[in-house]
Amino acid sequence: MAPADDFSDIGQAMENAVAEGVFPGAVLLWGIQGRIMFHRAFGTVDLDSGVPVEKDSFFDLASLTKPLATALAMAELIGKHRLHPHTPLSEVLPETIGTAKASITMDMLLRHTSGLPAHREYFKRIARGPAPRSVLRQLLLDEPLEAEPGKVEVYSDLGYMLLAWVVERCSGLRLDQFVYGQIYAPLGIDRLFFIDLESGRPLAGASPGPFIDRSVSILPTSRCPWRKKLIQGEVEDENAWAAGGIEGHAGLFGDALSVYRLCCEIMRAVKDETPRVLDPGVVQAFLERGAGRGRVAGFDTPSGDDSSAGKLFSRAGVGHLGFTGTSLWMDPETGLIVILLTNRVHPSRENRKIRAFRPLIHDLISLKNNTNIQV
Repeated sequence: MAPADDFSDIGQAMENAVAEGVFPGAVLLWGIQGRIMFHRAFGTVDLDSGVPVEKDSFFDLASLTKPLATALAMAELIGKHRLHPHTPLSEVLPETIGTAKASITMDMLLRHTSGLPAHREYFKRIARGPAPRSVLRQLLLDEPLEAEPGKVEVYSDLGYMLLAWVVERCSGLRLDQFVYGQIYAPLGIDRLFFIDLESGRPLAGASPGPFIDRSVSILPTSRCPWRKKLIQGEVEDENAWAAGGIEGHAGLFGDALSVYRLCCEIMRAVKDETPRVLDPGVVQAFLERGAGRGRVAGFDTPSGDDSSAGKLFSRAGVGHLGFTGTSLWMDPETGLIVILLTNRVHPSRENRKIRAFRPLIHDLISLKNNTNIQV
């Protein structure tokens, strides 16, 4: 790792963000071509205790679940020829036959062109009855499309809820079990996990997983007015929470190093540099951007001067944001990977200061990369 004083401006920017209330606590990790250059924790886990964040603290990764769990599970199924990107939903979920959703393909769901709406407050209806996951899936089946499949790009949580169902139907395993057994465990990653809210276990999968003391190990998120409590050790997203904690759009928890290690595997697949698990051809096809589209399969791409990745990531860059204040960005052209995990929603979701901070910190890091730091 380069000397710490090479990155004093980055550390100072993070400390300033804590002081200015951008987030109570954070972990920033970035590396170039597989070598970690910076990995530090900042701030406190909450606004009351004064307990400092540690480098291995766990965060609610929110929508990073989409690329790091659901999309990778789909890539594994496609790589093993259990599915094809153009497989219609009707072939996997016969429940959709005779509906407008029958012709939606896996690729449309992955790229947010399914015609489904962005979000619905299903949790208010799910919480009223038993078998919450079944209730959610019936609500998804009943939901009208807002556009013809394949025509319009609308970022949709609902599409990734359907993909979690697809993974389960194709593999016979719940999403958390499948992604752990097929991807995380073979990579030696045991600090990415879902929490099954029915059992309280941190990883309801093929392995018992790491022991997680939810009262101390996971940073809290918001004081939820609907649940009437501070959320800690439970997924922040209400729809994922009401359905049991394990869904395709949210529910993944983890630490920065685990996210980084998984991103390194994705980068090896993108560059066809002997990935250990992922199929290079499938991952490369996932990251091909369609004409006029802002997203690829499972990931977002830099959006010009307004990108959360700043102004210096290449057009080949891919990444994703999480509502709780998490993000990942990767640039295959330079080998740069940046992981920023925060709990910016603590204690209130109304704190949006991170929108201005994200591009600032990514530009500072990109400048370090571009000035030929020895790696």
